[in-house]
Amino acid sequence: MKIISANKRANFDYTFSLKFDAGIVLTGSEVKSLRINTGSLTGSYIKEKGGELWLSNCYIKQYSNSNSKSYDPSRDRKLLLNRKEINKIVGLIKQSQFSSIPISLYFNNNGLTKLNFGLGKGKKKYDKRQSMKEKDWNIKKERLLKNN
Repeated sequence: MKIISANKRANFDYTFSLKFDAGIVLTGSEVKSLRINTGSLTGSYIKEKGGELWLSNCYIKQYSNSNSKSYDPSRDRKLLLNRKEINKIVGLIKQSQFSSIPISLYFNNNGLTKLNFGLGKGKKKYDKRQSMKEKDWNIKKERLLKNN
């Protein structure tokens, strides 16, 4: 598994209750561009449109050797999921105020591009402070155990 792009702020800003892996509909030049690590998930989100899930605002730079003149690097891209999974995700988003946040974009072992995204709720400011304290404490604890 080769990670192309990761959303580092996702785990800091959200608590995830469910995570999913989905395929993405891409053009050939977009796949070639992703192979040289030119994708970004910062500011991207997942929306439901017409009973399907779409990845919006995901930036994939135009491949240098492609010949398309009217390329939009942040166009909406369709996510490939089973109907049961789509119904479950859309129901949770509409019913219980969950957000669907992209976590990472990667190539699996078969060479297919996949998107890992999670359903979660946004953290409050005190939750973020608590997670920072836990992270700092774990680092100090590791140092103490290493020195002894």
